[in-house]
Amino acid sequence: MTAPLSMVNALPQYTIGGQIGSGGMGEVFSGVHRTLNRQVAIKQLPPDMAGRVGAFVQFDREARVLASLDHPHIVPVYDYVQNLLVMEKLDGGTVFDRFHAGKIDQEQACAITLAMLSGLHAAHVAGVLHLDVKPKNLLFNTAGVVKVADFGIAQVISEGATLVTHGGQILGTPAYIAPEQAMGNALTPAADVYAAGTVLYELLSGDLPFDRDRGALALIRQHMFADPKQIERVPEPLATVVMRSIARELPARYKEAEAFATDLASAATSVYGQGWLERSGIPVLHLAPRVVAALATGAAPREELTVATPKIGGGTADPTIVDPDSPALKRPRVPGWIAAAALLGVVVVSLLAPTTLSHDSTSNMSVRGAPSIGPATVDLTKPIAVTGDDVVDGSLTMSMSGAGIPLGSGTSQVEPDRDRKFTTEITMPPIARWIVGGTITGELRWTPKGGGPDAVQTFTLKSEQHPLVSLMGTGSLLLALFAAAYLESMSRTLRRGYRRPSAKYSAGVLGALIGLSIWTFTSVMLGHELNMVFGIMSVLLAGAGAVCLIVATERATLIARHRALWRDGRQGVLGEADQRPTAGSTGTA
Repeated sequence: MTAPLSMVNALPQYTIGGQIGSGGMGEVFSGVHRTLNRQVAIKQLPPDMAGRVGAFVQFDREARVLASLDHPHIVPVYDYVQNLLVMEKLDGGTVFDRFHAGKIDQEQACAITLAMLSGLHAAHVAGVLHLDVKPKNLLFNTAGVVKVADFGIAQVISEGATLVTHGGQILGTPAYIAPEQAMGNALTPAADVYAAGTVLYELLSGDLPFDRDRGALALIRQHMFADPKQIERVPEPLATVVMRSIARELPARYKEAEAFATDLASAATSVYGQGWLERSGIPVLHLAPRVVAALATGAAPREELTVATPKIGGGTADPTIVDPDSPALKRPRVPGWIAAAALLGVVVVSLLAPTTLSHDSTSNMSVRGAPSIGPATVDLTKPIAVTGDDVVDGSLTMSMSGAGIPLGSGTSQVEPDRDRKFTTEITMPPIARWIVGGTITGELRWTPKGGGPDAVQTFTLKSEQHPLVSLMGTGSLLLALFAAAYLESMSRTLRRGYRRPSAKYSAGVLGALIGLSIWTFTSVMLGHELNMVFGIMSVLLAGAGAVCLIVATERATLIARHRALWRDGRQGVLGEADQRPTAGSTGTA
């Protein structure tokens, strides 16, 4: 495919050749600078995407990001015009090509990863995430230097940055995507560390840490919710470094690329011996001083974790893992019991609430012939008859409320007879019959036409409609079920090991909704007049119970992980003891 005329016109200083590649965010053409005679690769936003604002903004961001980076292990950008990137042309192939041709051994895999981490660290220091690290984006120049390419989905690091588009699409490559990236959570350099670790895992073992045979979506779910399988045919301590780099939980993973590179250099030297990097034949440039020191010493990687990860067989027990019989790791009975007691308390409060409230009266009126101080049963689909005496011309308003919340009202103009008595009918809004269920509070307010104080009468009102055909009945039940389901989903996420700093606050809100719904539903079904005091008690109890449930879940998950790690640590110690040679024996690892 030849270059489009628009590209030729935009870059008159270049002789542009044919297309040499394409990707999700651009097409690549070869070119030569007319004056410098420099070979370049020119990347253009595909024509079918040029009209999409989001794609152009993303491409524009890529150009600015790449132009700001200057590092021997990052593909440099020479020029940026409109939607065109002019980059270094690399003719040495990709890591993907060499790997699948069987031309990468373990020493070379470690060297390639050191070069990759050096470039990524420089980008991270500049405030840039790559977020699509994979073998196809690692290119060789003719001198064999590895360079990180295609920052097509790079983002400037900022608080709350995620990799989910406005359309909800997750960007990245499923085989190498970090869990937090797949979930659309906030992103840090640890996301690139995870992808780089996955690349190293594949180069060393010939396989990925997750099953790729079930499709892209299944692979993404494994990254999100499953722990990677332990790497095989890779000696210690190198295996430990690899597994730490792809730890699912952020606290257990390397937080930045240079720390990963330091431990990798140290582990590789201890496994392959001094001079392994030179023997690999892969040039690695601009290494940080501590990485150079680690290459020279080959000391065991330092353990800086606050949350331990499972160790490969043959390791030693992690001293930070507490014995599961320790009192510090007993089951969280107290929060669990509080949560159960709070739920029971909500039900008890709802059952013990008074059937009706006490009401005051400054008038002498009745609803459907019943004294207004007593319960009045009404059909909200029909006009409601109200009678009274000792009144003058004015208006009569009948309103309904539950725990102080207005539920509807109706007004009628009244002219009493010569004995100052009246009979009138008030029609409530049609929607009221779908809202009101059970027993509520009614109010009659007489407003004299010529002015003067209002006469107010509050009373207990009961709807003839079945509570389950009302919003207060079925609606409150559905709200309780929805809030409970969401709370369970949150608990399930925590049990899988994903910590959410806002979980307790969200649980408090959900618990309050559950308490409000249970109180409303119980009161409506039992015919209790809604009481604000008992409603507030139910909300507070349920909210506290939900928070305790989340605390108990977090604690139980932490304990389960500690116990599993403690068992793994003991097995590692026993395995090492069984395999340790006796005095005078020889052998190799």
